[in-house]
Amino acid sequence: MAVFHLIGSCPPLDTNSSYCNLLQCSHFASTSVATERDGELVGFISAYAIPERPDTLFVWQIAVSGQARGVGLASRMLNHILSRPKCEQFRYLETTITEDNQASWALFKSFAKAQEADFQSTAWMDKDLHFAGQHDSEVLVCIGPFKSNK
Repeated sequence: MAVFHLIGSCPPLDTNSSYCNLLQCSHFASTSVATERDGELVGFISAYAIPERPDTLFVWQIAVSGQARGVGLASRMLNHILSRPKCEQFRYLETTITEDNQASWALFKSFAKAQEADFQSTAWMDKDLHFAGQHDSEVLVCIGPFKSNK
């Protein structure tokens, strides 16, 4: 439930059901990460390997509590995932970002630069076509190939 509450406190992130968060924490444990400070959850990344492209990590969500922002926690969590032995196959990272989410754009551009990897973005999910006007359009971001995951 701590993941559910953290994501709920981080607009504009979409809240998923607590059941979905439990699946993320169990089924995708090797490609996700939770960070605590003084016993409180302050960061969470849910991610998974794209089934048709097992060399690509798809980052579903990154949540960082207000008290833990501005210190590079999201970047450290991404690097932690990629440094795991079970994640050494990843050569690419993908995610989606809405046009107005400047914090995510800055994070992933900085991450690509630190990885010395290409950064590409393309329109993907359209507000009207895919979301019936209920959600902003999502841009697909592709980073990679990585020079090394270590």
